[in-house]
Amino acid sequence: MDYKNGSAVTEFILVGFSGNWQLQIFFFVTFTLIYGATVVGNILIIVTVAANSALHSPMYFLLGNLSFLDMCLSTVTTPKMISDLLAAHKSISFQGCMVQMFFSHFLGGAEMTLLIVMAFDRYVAICKPLHYRIIMSHRLLNRFIILSWTIGFIHTMSQMALTVNLPFCGHNIINNIFCDLPLVIKLACIETYTLELFVIADSGLLSFISFFLLLVSYTVILLIVKHKSPGSLSKALSTLSAHIIVVTLFFGPCIFIYAWPFGSFASNTTLAVFYTVITPLLNPIIYTLRNQEMKKAMRKLWNQQVSCR
Repeated sequence: MDYKNGSAVTEFILVGFSGNWQLQIFFFVTFTLIYGATVVGNILIIVTVAANSALHSPMYFLLGNLSFLDMCLSTVTTPKMISDLLAAHKSISFQGCMVQMFFSHFLGGAEMTLLIVMAFDRYVAICKPLHYRIIMSHRLLNRFIILSWTIGFIHTMSQMALTVNLPFCGHNIINNIFCDLPLVIKLACIETYTLELFVIADSGLLSFISFFLLLVSYTVILLIVKHKSPGSLSKALSTLSAHIIVVTLFFGPCIFIYAWPFGSFASNTTLAVFYTVITPLLNPIIYTLRNQEMKKAMRKLWNQQVSCR
C-alpha cells in the first residue's frame, strides 16, 4: 500500500443521515431554513453593531465577532451536509475532509477563547463599572481578537499536523454527517492510542476546564454583586443569563464529543447537528431577545431601510 502522500484513501463515506428518503427530504428543508436563518441572523447582528453608534461598546464589539465566528463555523459543515441529504452517494474527498476538520477546530478554538474574553468583559462591566471604558480599551479589544484567532490556529494545527499524514488503507466509512477528528483518527491503519489521548487533552479537557472556569467566574461575579449591591443582583443575573446559556450550548456538546471522543458520543449525530447547526442559530436569538438595546437598534435600522425606499 502506498503511503507516500499520507493516505491511500481518496474519499470518506458519510453515513450519519443514511436511511428513509422522505425523512432526508424533511431534514433537507429543515436544515436549509435553519442555516438560512443562521446566516441572516448573525449578519443582522454584525450590521446592526457596525451601523449603530449606540452599540459601539466593548460588549457589542465582542458580540459582533461571536456572530461572525458562529456564521463561519456553521458554514464549514452545514452546506455540505444539506447537499448530501439529496445525494445517493454521501462522500467527501480526503482533502475536503482535512479542510473541514481544520476550519472546524480553528473557528471552534477561536470561539472558545472569545467566550472567555466575553466573561472577562462582563466581570469588568459589572464589578468595575467606573473603569470599564479605560480597561476595555480598543487596543485591548483588538489584542483579544488577535489572541482568539491565534489560539484557534494553534489549537487546530497541533492536531491536524498529526492527523493529515496518518495512513488510511481501506476503512473509509464515517458514522456522522461531517468529518471530525475522533472518527477520522479511528480509521487509520496504525495504532493511534497516543493521538487519541492528545485529542482528549487538547479538545476535550480544554473544553471542560474552560467551561468550568467560565461558570466559576460568572458565579464569582454574582457573589460580588450580591455582596456590594444586593439590589443590583437581578439586573446582573439578567445580563449574565444570556452569556451562561450561550456558554452552556457551546461547551456542552464539545465536552460530550471530545472528552470521551472515541466512545459513542463521537458518532452521535444529534450532538453533531446541535453543535454545528442549532447552536449558531440560537446564539443570535438569545442575545437579541434578551437585549432591549439590541432590539431597539434593529428596529431603528429596519425603519431607516424602509424610509430610504
